[in-house]
Amino acid sequence: MLDRLIIEFDKSLRTLLATPNSQRAHPGQALAETLTEKQDKQHAAALMRVNHTGEICAQALYNGQAITARNPATAAVLRNAAQEETEHLAWCEKRIKELGSHTSLLNPLFYGGSFGLGLLAGALGDRWNLGFVAETEHQVGAHLARHLETLPAHDQKSRAIVSQMQADEAGHAQQAIAQGAAALPFPVKTGMQLLSTIMTTTTYHL
Repeated sequence: MLDRLIIEFDKSLRTLLATPNSQRAHPGQALAETLTEKQDKQHAAALMRVNHTGEICAQALYNGQAITARNPATAAVLRNAAQEETEHLAWCEKRIKELGSHTSLLNPLFYGGSFGLGLLAGALGDRWNLGFVAETEHQVGAHLARHLETLPAHDQKSRAIVSQMQADEAGHAQQAIAQGAAALPFPVKTGMQLLSTIMTTTTYHL
């Protein structure tokens, strides 16, 4: 277990400090930049910063869950999801830089909290572990849908990234359900939504 924790600590440093790489092409990279107004750029960058921190949280959650998962198949699902979140990180970070902004200063705090939640979720058993994946992805999908509504209509580069992320997250949820995810109790879902609201509200500005 100590070896695994050391590996996860290394992963956390890479997630928070290293520039992420994507094996897939960045969505929208062939599209021309259409944002020219400062206010539009600031708003789009803030939304992409929120999305970036959301992917930081997802990586931490899934890595924590993988450590305490009891079934190797469940751990594999979690690691696969975490790897895809790395690509999302790369897309969001690149877009944030294109818009002349920065990633959230609060990322270390949210990484630590999400990793601890992941360890707890995994310790509850694989059905609940997968249930956290499914519910997380459902909530992220709804969150991304709201961003598609509020992004500047002509910001096709950001929209391409968010749309692809939305499709990937839905795939993660379906995979978890197919593996036997349990439906989480309503109070747990509500608590997750509250934590998500805190994250999105703070990282929009910081």
